[in-house]
Amino acid sequence: MAYQTVWYNTELPEEIVDVLIRDLYKYDVSMADSRISGDVVRPETRNSQNTWVPSHHWISGFLWHYVQRVNRENFLYDLSHIDGGSIQYTRYQTGQYYSWHNDAGLPCMYKPESTEENNFELREKDFIKTNCELVRKLSFVLQLSNPEDYTGGNLQLLGEDKKSYFAPRTRGTLIFFDSRTQHRVLKVTSGERRSLVGWVVGPRWK
Repeated sequence: MAYQTVWYNTELPEEIVDVLIRDLYKYDVSMADSRISGDVVRPETRNSQNTWVPSHHWISGFLWHYVQRVNRENFLYDLSHIDGGSIQYTRYQTGQYYSWHNDAGLPCMYKPESTEENNFELREKDFIKTNCELVRKLSFVLQLSNPEDYTGGNLQLLGEDKKSYFAPRTRGTLIFFDSRTQHRVLKVTSGERRSLVGWVVGPRWK
């Protein structure tokens, strides 16, 4: 039986995580309010800040090793690369949260537009879109903050059996889940939670 969510305690040495966080601090100047649904700020749904780290950053090799491992051991999806060529560096401070959502689903996918056999332009567009479209299949979260550095802010996921569960908070834990999974980040009640978040895409489901 394959699992909807898999996590690894990577046992990244504290010193390495410290180096990573210090290296990521240079991106703090570009932190901005997180956006959803077509680049819209909706603090009632998502209240956090984030910026983007290019996928050629040195941490990506470490992450990609685990992407391949978890896909080989559990998901067996047809995967291509990290979505958008970048990884999201996210910060939740006291009072911030992200309500229930998923990272992919039918509303995110292309809907064919042609309805007439002789509408060549639309049929051509549909052919290209449906054969070249890439969709998010696998989401991942790398925990950067020490669990004692903040309260609240748990990553909660909803299983297909409608039962919810929490991902580990251990620093250096790498969490993977099917991008169609409903999940949320509970409100941080004190301190600050930082993480790296990304999505791996592949051809549309068939």
